[in-house]
Amino acid sequence: MKYAIGLICLVLSFISCKEEVQKPNFVFIIADDMYPDMFNNLSDSDTVNLTPNLDRLREEGVWFDNMKVVSPVCTPSRYNCLTGNYASRATNRATLVGAKRAAGQIVIQWNNFIVPGKEKTMGTYFQNLGYKTGFVGKNHVVESTAQIGEKAKPDFNADIDDPEIIKGLEFRYRELQKDVMNCGFDYADGLYHNNPNWLGIKALITHNMDWVTEKGIEFIELNKDDPFMLYFATTLPHGPTSPNQSWRSDRRITPLGKLSSSPDVLPKHSGKLIEYYQKIVDEDPGLEPSVKNYISIHNRIKAAKVTAKNRNNLLWMDDAIGALFDKLQEANVLDNTIIVFFNDHGQELKGTLYEGGVHSQAFMWKQGGFGVGSIMEEPVSNVDFLPTLLDLAGDENNLDNFDGYSFKNALDGKPYNERSSMYYELGYARALVKDGFKYYAVRHPEWSMNLTFEQRKSMLEKQNVLKKNFGLPLLTADPMAPFGQLVLIPGGEAVEAPGYTSVPGYFDADQFYDLKNDPGECHNLIDDPTYKDKIAELKEELRKQLANLPGTFDL
Repeated sequence: MKYAIGLICLVLSFISCKEEVQKPNFVFIIADDMYPDMFNNLSDSDTVNLTPNLDRLREEGVWFDNMKVVSPVCTPSRYNCLTGNYASRATNRATLVGAKRAAGQIVIQWNNFIVPGKEKTMGTYFQNLGYKTGFVGKNHVVESTAQIGEKAKPDFNADIDDPEIIKGLEFRYRELQKDVMNCGFDYADGLYHNNPNWLGIKALITHNMDWVTEKGIEFIELNKDDPFMLYFATTLPHGPTSPNQSWRSDRRITPLGKLSSSPDVLPKHSGKLIEYYQKIVDEDPGLEPSVKNYISIHNRIKAAKVTAKNRNNLLWMDDAIGALFDKLQEANVLDNTIIVFFNDHGQELKGTLYEGGVHSQAFMWKQGGFGVGSIMEEPVSNVDFLPTLLDLAGDENNLDNFDGYSFKNALDGKPYNERSSMYYELGYARALVKDGFKYYAVRHPEWSMNLTFEQRKSMLEKQNVLKKNFGLPLLTADPMAPFGQLVLIPGGEAVEAPGYTSVPGYFDADQFYDLKNDPGECHNLIDDPTYKDKIAELKEELRKQLANLPGTFDL
């Protein structure tokens, strides 16, 4: 009898231990180009958004009130998240060629890609912990050489029903899947290599949140019995935002071409279609799920009397998050899943290192919340996500492998030694913030300052032809327009334009701001003798930071 009781106790003890060491699942959601007022906790009463799932996750989770982004454009921000390192550490060909052209300076733009099989990523680290890993949605960070070059560029007006065009699309997509999986991901699908308007064919310039969500749900279903980590990257609310290319699009259109049927994973109109829509469906029955989906979005927005910008696409994205949430609950894994929602960068001054670019939004959710409560005020950088998630997963061996730091203790409400300064890098600019002050440096290669009018004209014309080929607006035709901070092109890039008009010191090589008294960075204090010592302190700290990174940058 005593033996039997002892055996039962041993079994119960084993079960208890097994439950205690159960690894949490992770869903890392990265959104694309959200403005602050797209978050209801940052909106005034006139611009409330219909985002019930986002609201729930934020209200039940913890809001990061001091969320920073190292490099505020799409590609390097994703590099930061997936590697836990600064994008200036990228070793792909475009980064190295760019550095050579810039006399050894690492240029951080849309060129800093992860080389498949060469760099460790969020996928790699979690695979090594025994996790199943998935990558769904927008890529724009993993290098895939099959997507570039003259042979990979289809005609802008190509017919997506042409068998040869379909063959090319499918080939490039399969190669992209291989490259993503070679970065540590067991599953890769629902992929957009780039933004929809850069896929190369006019007929494919549409978002498809239904398709992306379907693949996220599939990954959860396939791996619900194992610990898993899903990287889920939306293409929304980034452009194109015209209804027929976004929330009112044909859900059969994907980067793979046109599907035979539309995914059926998001809320749809359940009533009888009015004659106009019924006629559309009668002519093309495959459109029915798409029509019912966008009617549902329209009706809910109208009923809620929402007037905020991009409101339909926000609801579409929110529906996707809700579908993932429901799938986690259905699979009985929600209670053991940690969800991160991160906006890829600040949108108001995207493409610059000013506060409107580097300050972004994020929150983290788990059942029951975190010890810190509903708001975490400690500064967080996007390079901190990976070490923090690994720390939450119980990894004790890799936390020192990153430029980022784990903020798990801060989440738990425990003593946390936050970083003393925050470093930023983008294009031809570098910046450092410490004690409420910012030192900001812009350095173009010396040779670029001596270009002739004809050389600048040729440079600008090549850029404008590229934009025209992709149906994008031209920014300037003036070869003598000043170079931007992000791109070495007269007039800079369109994403920089708001900086030209809102920051008086934008074209100054050296800048210094008192962020506490001048959060809008309107007054460059670099020549104010009052701040001489502080400027020297921040400049020296930035110099030390740069000494530990690849490339040159002359301060």
